[in-house]
Amino acid sequence: MSKILLATEKPFAADAVQKIKNAVAESRHTLETLESYTDQQELKEAIADAEALIIRSDKVDRAIIEAGKQLKIIVRAGAGYDNVDLAAASENNVVVMNTPGQNANAVAELVIGFMIFQSRKQFNGSSGTEIRGKKLGIVGYGNIGRLVAQAGKSLGMEVVAYDKFVEASVMQEKGIHPSGSIEDIFSTCQYVSLHIPVVSESKGAVDYHLLSSMPKNAMLINTARQEVVNEQDLLKVMMERKDFTFVSDFMPKEAGLNDPSLAGRWFAPVKKMGAQTAEANVNAGIAAARQIIRFFDSGDTTFRVN
Repeated sequence: MSKILLATEKPFAADAVQKIKNAVAESRHTLETLESYTDQQELKEAIADAEALIIRSDKVDRAIIEAGKQLKIIVRAGAGYDNVDLAAASENNVVVMNTPGQNANAVAELVIGFMIFQSRKQFNGSSGTEIRGKKLGIVGYGNIGRLVAQAGKSLGMEVVAYDKFVEASVMQEKGIHPSGSIEDIFSTCQYVSLHIPVVSESKGAVDYHLLSSMPKNAMLINTARQEVVNEQDLLKVMMERKDFTFVSDFMPKEAGLNDPSLAGRWFAPVKKMGAQTAEANVNAGIAAARQIIRFFDSGDTTFRVN
């Protein structure tokens, strides 16, 4: 029997927590919860005798990992896992997994919502534009990118995608036009949606060169990770081009974007909203619990990322 700790600064929905508890109760393992904690010391104390950890966007650094003397596995309930120190986990023989695809539909629907919201001038009463007939570029054709492409196509958009790890034939089978480069995506698509992880080569990769090459009335949509966009370059382009707009699931850190002249041309929610649906909460939470149970019961490491 292994102790699983569910630790979330931003708690799962109550229904999701109950279903996680039910999934663990059906196994030979036990579950403890640490919800809405406000200090990393609380997590350090709670993890001391835990063998497994389920988190959301909680930061799990080296100090946390080393405080978990019995820790064997961490599962991030979601796709991204840059909030976990993978090197420290590996050094301490801790397996790290994510739950790819469980939040995909929630994020994809948010992208479409963002596009329509900004295209209609944030519903401020003035005349906007329709997205039908426009060209949508997808950067990263993974679980979320594929759903955004499908939705865009169903709304009458011309959809182009770039992903150096995906064969062109995979896109073509779904009626999506493959692109040979990220430069081509930005220079030809009025709408560009980002779906790439944060790695060394992607940090700040969406820069002035790419942004300034976008067609007239361009819109950038970022629900991937804040760090992939160079916000200083974004600000420069928005100052130079009154036709350029930006929507993001992350509140920008660049203070210059609060310039009154940019009002109405960009939007970000106060809190990250990508996975904030009841369905995504349940899907990701249960997937995390089941992956941990399979890990302990059969050694399954299917979604290992370190």
